Amino acid sequence: MNLSVETMGRIKTRKVKVLAKEIVEKYPDRVSADFELNKHLVGELLVGQVSKKLRNQVAGYITRLVKMRLKKAEEAAA
Repeated sequence: MNLSVETMGRIKTRKVKVLAKEIVEKYPDRVSADFELNKHLVGELLVGQVSKKLRNQVAGYITRLVKMRLKKAEEAAA
């Protein structure tokens, strides 16, 4: 089995994935492919509920989801 470094990544916990997917479903117009904007959005929505580390993990996962969605849409259009 040939696994390249590009396909391997850090594993996200279920909590990170659930929070990110909920935010993407509830606020699809507010999420973007920019980490900083997503970080501020997560901070607004989950104020006082999550640590800075968890906020950043959720924002990073949202960014990844949006980029994957954009890539799929681009491939479908081509």
